[in-house]
Amino acid sequence: MTDTVTDRFLRYVVIDTQSDPTSRSQPSTEKQKVLGHLLVEELLAMGISDAHLDEHGYVYATIPSNTDRQVPVICFCSHMDTAPDFTGTDVKPQIVRNYTGGDIQLPGDPQRIIRVSDNPALRDQIGNDIITTDGTTLLGADDKAGLAEIMTAAQFLVDNPGIEHGTIKLLFTPDEEVGRGADKVDLAKLGAQFAYTVDGETAGHIEDETFSADGVEIAIQGVAIHPGFAKGKMENAVRIAGAIIDRLPMEAAPETTSDREGFIHPTGVTGSMEKATISLIVRDFSEDGLASKEALLESVVKDVMAAYPGSSHAFEIIQQYRNMKAILDRHPQIVDYAMEAIRRAGTAPVRGSIRGGTDGSRLSFMGLPCANLFAGGHAFHSPLEWVSRQDMERGVRTLVELARIWAERS
Repeated sequence: MTDTVTDRFLRYVVIDTQSDPTSRSQPSTEKQKVLGHLLVEELLAMGISDAHLDEHGYVYATIPSNTDRQVPVICFCSHMDTAPDFTGTDVKPQIVRNYTGGDIQLPGDPQRIIRVSDNPALRDQIGNDIITTDGTTLLGADDKAGLAEIMTAAQFLVDNPGIEHGTIKLLFTPDEEVGRGADKVDLAKLGAQFAYTVDGETAGHIEDETFSADGVEIAIQGVAIHPGFAKGKMENAVRIAGAIIDRLPMEAAPETTSDREGFIHPTGVTGSMEKATISLIVRDFSEDGLASKEALLESVVKDVMAAYPGSSHAFEIIQQYRNMKAILDRHPQIVDYAMEAIRRAGTAPVRGSIRGGTDGSRLSFMGLPCANLFAGGHAFHSPLEWVSRQDMERGVRTLVELARIWAERS
């Protein structure tokens, strides 16, 4: 099997693996298993004999050690699902070869343009091959670029036994995009001591910090009555929900914050005159910041509800994930080795934070310390998503060097 990372990527992105936040099953959509089965077939064809897909939609596989050194078992992890934010059905990838600069107009929808002003990273891609969609779907580089890079690195390590490495575990997860990617991981079966998700953005970047994250559900019980007889009696739950959303501070919204600033973000509202529900996410890099935003949100709800004495509400906080830095700071070699691997692969390493989370956030607190490596994609979750062939190749080289470094330094 001599497939390049681009060959694999183009094969994976045309498989619809969109996850579903409203589903309670695991995986949330059966179609994610279609890609899982394909990955298992390819791993078995490489000679990785224990590759399998479990009933929950996880792919597990092992590249055996080829050294007598006592090397810690490491894991490379990516997720198979794509985001529910935009359709991933009937993806038609396009390749802009030898990119010469400027905006990229997408052929399936001429109104969709990847603008350099919105994507300054394009300035570093002159002469590279840029992969996009036709503009009618998302691309799925998040995280099929990571899948393709791990699979290609696995093939390279299997085909080149002269590269000394310890045992390497591969883990491909479903449902990361709906916050359930680590729910059913069997860490005992996986058997890894340290891990890397390959789910980041710009080439050369490694992240050891994420948001801490909670979800909030606000359920409102209003007072319903025929509108013709409603004066002084009706308390419309939809109107109450609108008042709460209107009171949220704009300076704490995703669209007005950056860097290490957190936010409060309404993600959905449903309801009728009698009942309404608001779904929100709250993000901050510190536990104190998260708690203060949740307290602010609850105070807004109480203030609004005070004007509706006949109505009631419930306020529920659902923990989602926590900042993995608290765990990774105890194991500095995870990031140190990754930065050296990035250098050896020919790229300057950049250490940073994610304004979001990865499976690594959950895995770190489950007992598997896990940093996040770049996969090379940009403009995730949108029809303007793109990735370059050369950046994916850098990702492959980084993983190979990382395997080598863990062996060298053990």
